[in-house]
Amino acid sequence: MGKIPIAEISKLRKITGAGMMNCKNALQEANGDFDIAIDIIRKKGQAIANKRADREASEGVVLAKVSNDSSRGAIIVLNCETDFVAKNNDFIKFAQSILDQAVKEPPASLDELKKIKLGTTTIEEEVTARIGIIGEKLELAHYLKIEAPTVFPYIHPGNKLASIVGFNKKGLEVQVAKDIAMQVAAMNPVAVDKENVPKEVIDKEIEIGKEQARLEGKPDNLLERIAMGKLGKFFKENTLMNQQFIKENKKTIKEYLQEADKELTVTGFERYTISN
Repeated sequence: MGKIPIAEISKLRKITGAGMMNCKNALQEANGDFDIAIDIIRKKGQAIANKRADREASEGVVLAKVSNDSSRGAIIVLNCETDFVAKNNDFIKFAQSILDQAVKEPPASLDELKKIKLGTTTIEEEVTARIGIIGEKLELAHYLKIEAPTVFPYIHPGNKLASIVGFNKKGLEVQVAKDIAMQVAAMNPVAVDKENVPKEVIDKEIEIGKEQARLEGKPDNLLERIAMGKLGKFFKENTLMNQQFIKENKKTIKEYLQEADKELTVTGFERYTISN
């Protein structure tokens, strides 16, 4: 085929996100047929994905968002190989487009999210296509969601850490909701309150407490009591409602919420971070 018009190359680039030279080459190979050119670009992505399957994708972005009525929220984690790609605006926009669909059409699982349409193909297929464009392994690694009367999101600067928190009431102050979402991000609680801590976690903490006391030479008849004391400290430090408020450590999160509204509480939360 003769010279490919710049307008045609630009149009293919807009559709696929591929670079201008890749689009030009694909159109030449396809003799100007757009559908074939798109397929060529996607196959290139699959080929590169296969080659890079064993690479570690430990960088990326963690993004959070809520629905227009704030009744549901989601976190998605899109991994890549390098921090350079993770900071690229096109990569972040692509991750955001996946998150938009996760909030718009809330799937039940990560596998269902991957099957949702994004443009003319599925999210999973689009991630593969982007591998060919970017040249790095990409992986849609995590999807977390909650529903509540009010859900509030927080993304820490740098897009490596995000949280979503559900509250039992509508119409709460934005600053209060933001403070709690930031608390979750900063302090990484294991549960909302003591009664929400899994039994296996409690059992493990009790055993750790007993062993520590035993190593300190405490008598056997006091091990249980000492371990329960340590468990109380664990609850205070690791359950959201009992943690000290990071902005004012003389009060707990429970006390802070009750100052805003006596009936206000947290129904659930999710948090994810990419740490290296």
